[in-house]
Amino acid sequence: MYQIDLTLPPPEEEPQRQQYFIEKCRRSVQAFYEKNHRFPRACIKTFGCQMNARDSEKLLGILTQAGYVETEDEQADLVLYNTCTVRENANNKVYGHLGTLAGYKKKNPEMKIALCGCMMQEQEVVERIRTGYRFVDLIFGTHNLYRFAELLCRCLESDSMVVDIWNDTDKIVEELPNKRKYSFKSGVNIMFGCNNFCSYCIVPYVRGRERSRKPQEIIREIEALVSDGVCEVMLLGQNVNSYGKNLETEVTFAQLLRRINEIEGLQRIRFMTSHPKDLSEELIEAIRDCDKVCHHLHLPLQSGSTRILKEMNRRYTKEQYLNLVDKLRSAVPDIAITTDIIVGFPGETEEDFEETLDVVRRVRFDSAFTFLYSKRTGTPAAAMKDQIPPETAKKRFDRLLAEVQTISAEKAMLLQGRTLPVLVEEINRQDASLVSGRLSNNSVVHFAGNEAMIGKIYPVRLEECRGFYYIGRAVSDA
Repeated sequence: MYQIDLTLPPPEEEPQRQQYFIEKCRRSVQAFYEKNHRFPRACIKTFGCQMNARDSEKLLGILTQAGYVETEDEQADLVLYNTCTVRENANNKVYGHLGTLAGYKKKNPEMKIALCGCMMQEQEVVERIRTGYRFVDLIFGTHNLYRFAELLCRCLESDSMVVDIWNDTDKIVEELPNKRKYSFKSGVNIMFGCNNFCSYCIVPYVRGRERSRKPQEIIREIEALVSDGVCEVMLLGQNVNSYGKNLETEVTFAQLLRRINEIEGLQRIRFMTSHPKDLSEELIEAIRDCDKVCHHLHLPLQSGSTRILKEMNRRYTKEQYLNLVDKLRSAVPDIAITTDIIVGFPGETEEDFEETLDVVRRVRFDSAFTFLYSKRTGTPAAAMKDQIPPETAKKRFDRLLAEVQTISAEKAMLLQGRTLPVLVEEINRQDASLVSGRLSNNSVVHFAGNEAMIGKIYPVRLEECRGFYYIGRAVSDA
């Protein structure tokens, strides 16, 4: 903790500057307490990906250090939406929630409403909120998220909407408070932004260009997490496979994995997302050699048609993808491979769709996230001709989903009867006599247990496969 003197101007250096404003927010919180005889409540609602979830932990950490009390009730004193904009229906969901908040704010005029995240990086969105949702108090984006304490101070001191959006940044500020959802596992940002510009994707426009954290900073953060009880980390980036390319001294993702694998006390390493075009043999060898790296790889396919992949600007072919899978399974025979697939991309023919089904049958994914193509304003694909009729896309989607589910169930059955390590994550939500956890391959297992087992790894016999999860039995102590 830094020694903070609020009679002095705020420091210029980060993160000292934000610690200054956190302390300043604490003064406002204390004034609220003296007036209302309670501490202000804060609700953060997260939309979108694992990176957004990690960002929300940082935002909540800042609020907690400032004195706010976390709540899930959106009738709170401060409500913050951390938004996603991958699909336009994600934007519409936020607008719908804002309509509800307008009613809450009429009942509590002192309520503060804040919006951040990817959706706020779109100029037309900000203008729509400025004019149509004037009750919103604070808007900021993805690049200046670390300045939340400073922006919150401005918001608390102002009667006007505070808007602070950056188009891009080369700054990375990570040494700030965070409040993890789980005590025993944590996401760790290793890089930010994306350089791929897939033709259907808005992410590079709202997250900016790729920038990697220095490996020593990542190692220090993970070491601190382990000393605080974390046994599993998820390394996060829009494309972790391209980690390190913009560092002064280039470090590959494979080299980073090997260094993290040496951290004493850490038990499991996961990562996402991997782009096939950057999946190197060096990385495959690191997955094979590093005993702490979970045998699960999420490798988005998007389409099995080389022609469509080119239109998507994915920069690999069907054959290259299949070759990667062969190399992965040769090096790590028990690796679980999951994927993303888009159905109904502009110009997709029945032959193109059959190519996708062919890849699904040949790879036999352990599971797949399947999506109907959603036209995303601002992307090249949105302006393409031959947009697929919704009824055609839906029929293909249903066929794909049936194929994926059948294969996933068959793959899951292969583990029935085996005894494998399970990291216990929580008490089962339907049956309090059970705990729920995950295998290395990310599959869910439920078995008899209690709260004391949470955060520990147990050998569990998978006695019954129920499609997408297992019922098991712990066979010995952790």
